[in-house]
Amino acid sequence: GQDGYTDQLLLNRLKKRKLLIKDRIAKLESKLIPDLNA
Repeated sequence: GQDGYTDQLLLNRLKKRKLLIKDRIAKLESKLIPDLNA
C-alpha cells in the first residue's frame, strides 16, 4: 500500500532529476559547441 506510493514519489523525483540534468547538459553543450567551431 504505502510502499507503492512512496516508490511512485521516488520515481517521479528521479524522472525530474534526469530531465533537469539533461537540460543542463544541453545548455552546456550549446555553449561549448559554438566555441569549438569558432
